[in-house]
Amino acid sequence: MAALAAIGTLLATPARAGDAQEAEKLRRLDIMLMVTALRCRTTEDNFQADFAAFEASHLAELNDAALQLRKSLVAANGVVGASRELDRISTGMANQYGQGHPRLDCAELKQATRLLAELKGREALLSAADELLAAPARPVLALSR
Repeated sequence: MAALAAIGTLLATPARAGDAQEAEKLRRLDIMLMVTALRCRTTEDNFQADFAAFEASHLAELNDAALQLRKSLVAANGVVGASRELDRISTGMANQYGQGHPRLDCAELKQATRLLAELKGREALLSAADELLAAPARPVLALSR
């Protein structure tokens, strides 16, 4: 729920240019939402319409990120190698979320996706991606005698 609260504070964050790592992060956010929206579509918290609104709202940022990612992969792997690498990366991202999000359930993802559709600018999306894509915290066990 902290991630959802953090997203709400980002509604007016200005945009800025990014690099290939940021482009991959935005691609990962888009794929995570797509896969989890498909996974949640048969639940009472179906958020496919919210996901469509998110993509429509951020079409320019998502397309720019895809172009940046492709350009960086072409530079590193050539045209043919870039296509293979992009397929590998995208499949890995989709597989990572195929069993669901590690911390958020369908209701929380629906709420987050609605908030994401309202965000403005690349920087705000990147901050939200940091929150939503962060690895789950590892439990800390206190040992006592």
